[in-house]
Amino acid sequence: MTPLRDELNAGSLAGLPAHVQRPGYDRSAVKTGIVHLGIGAFHRAHQAAYTDDVLASGDLRWGIVGASLRRGDTRDALAPQNGLYTVAIRSGEGEDLRVIGSIGDVLVAPEGPDRLLAQMTAPSVAIVSLTVTEKGYCHDPATGELDEKHPDIVHDLAHPDQPRSAIGFLAAAILRRRMHGLPPFTVLSCDNLPSNGRTVHRILKRFAELVSPDFGAYVASEIACPDTMVDRIVPATTEEDRDRIRSELGVADAWPIMTEPFSQWVIEDNFPSGRPAWEKFGATLVEDVAPYEAMKLRLLNGSHSSLAYLGYLAGHQTVADAIRDPGIGAFVPALMNDAATTLQLPPGADVEGYKSSLIERFRNTALKHRTWQIAMDGSQKLPQRLLGTIRDLLAAGRPIDRPVLGVAAWMRYVAGTDEAGNPIDLRDPLAADLRQLADEAGLVADRLAPALFSVRAIFGTDLAEDSRFRDAVISALARIIEHGASAAAASAAAATGHLMGHGEHS
Repeated sequence: MTPLRDELNAGSLAGLPAHVQRPGYDRSAVKTGIVHLGIGAFHRAHQAAYTDDVLASGDLRWGIVGASLRRGDTRDALAPQNGLYTVAIRSGEGEDLRVIGSIGDVLVAPEGPDRLLAQMTAPSVAIVSLTVTEKGYCHDPATGELDEKHPDIVHDLAHPDQPRSAIGFLAAAILRRRMHGLPPFTVLSCDNLPSNGRTVHRILKRFAELVSPDFGAYVASEIACPDTMVDRIVPATTEEDRDRIRSELGVADAWPIMTEPFSQWVIEDNFPSGRPAWEKFGATLVEDVAPYEAMKLRLLNGSHSSLAYLGYLAGHQTVADAIRDPGIGAFVPALMNDAATTLQLPPGADVEGYKSSLIERFRNTALKHRTWQIAMDGSQKLPQRLLGTIRDLLAAGRPIDRPVLGVAAWMRYVAGTDEAGNPIDLRDPLAADLRQLADEAGLVADRLAPALFSVRAIFGTDLAEDSRFRDAVISALARIIEHGASAAAASAAAATGHLMGHGEHS
């Protein structure tokens, strides 16, 4: 192998190949306008790229300081690179490389909570954004309320100057800014939560009320939390990816990001302290995000999760492999069709075109998006991605056979082995409880499903006690156990459906 000239950093930018896009602005003149909590791959492929465009346009007020709330691996990768990293935009037609320069520094919260709080309290900071995943909000996914017994919340209320959770950091920084007479920042959630801005506002307000009624009232009246919808597929980076990017750049990038050409960001325009002009670079600023969010959560995310569980069980390691499975490939568009009947569409939406584009994105073999990655944290994802659709279909007396297959596939996944008998590495905040319930029930549909229905944080009380839902899930789970995920998916795709509990046909 040819020895490397260097690693990617400010000094090596000028020597990169001509086809690699790179920051053309003076990074030393950039001010910090945004602090981002949860600086993972998705943020670096999405919001940081939009913000890089804003900086390149000449508005240097909006540099990002990122923060990891758990581990230092992102900081360790980016610090020697002066915050620079490569985004590889991959499709069947090839790969475009772009070096992003919008991230000026990365902090690791557990190593220095005071340093992060000081950054969040800086007068130049107008936005604190988040991609901490659904579990990072320390809430009950079934109700959207703060989980007041969550260990991090209990800790943060007892130790407000040494927070652990995103909610604790937000509250502590807001309180400090208020004490110092600084205007509050806007809290910008970019996670897949229903009404994510309103959800984080509700959670944050409740946390503040537990600190003091006065602080709760301040958060309620003064803190803006706009809703957003974000969309871009970002698989985990592999060593093969690193080697390929190193070969292309001629220098080493410790953590390049792989993504697809498609990117979407819909934002409620509610930023009292100002914001970047993201709309000049592809973002959509609207008054009401809800229709866009529901379309994405129910068509893309609901299908993605169902496909991931069915595909993983059937032995498919990537989304592209799973969608090419005849049974699963027939099931996914049928599931989208059912979910689409529950939507109030955004103005001018082409839902048929959107569904077709999703299938094409799933079929992108260049991405190698692992089904196991999507399958993580199912207890946090199911309420948003599938259960809302099911509730609306039940209320309308429409068939629920297809969306419940995704729920049943999750239950079969939680049982801990795939169809070949290989163990599953279950990653979920409730993993220990879920595995105990599954192990005690065994791989028997009419024992396993009722055991998991007892998890009220997922199913609430309405679905757990609805015989139409329970019967449909048990039936779907039995088909998966007996015939396999692919065959069960093919059967669900072909079914005409029936009105659960009504004895009618659609």
